[in-house]
Amino acid sequence: MNDNLSRMAQRVITTLEDDLDGTEASETITFSLDGAEYEIDLNETNARELRTAMSKYTSVSRKSAARGRLARRAGTGGAKDTKAIRAWAIANGIPVSARGRVQADVMERYSAAH
Repeated sequence: MNDNLSRMAQRVITTLEDDLDGTEASETITFSLDGAEYEIDLNETNARELRTAMSKYTSVSRKSAARGRLARRAGTGGAKDTKAIRAWAIANGIPVSARGRVQADVMERYSAAH
């Protein structure tokens, strides 16, 4: 078999869709309420609106330490977070590996954006 044929590359493109209006989303936002954790994909406008609406409450709140399931998940590498980071990176045209560890510079850029 020709070696060139056995080394074919594959490129997977993931597009996020805004959960409110169906347009292209720019990020996945994770939040918790009453012990339940939620994720929502939003475009920049809807993400800003969510953050503005929540700021009334978050500005007078205190951050709590992770407990139970959240604390255990953090110890396993936060697989759910890396999924969101990969989706964000892809949506923003940042090269990221489909599997394995997310590169440190991608993690830093994600943190800076959120």
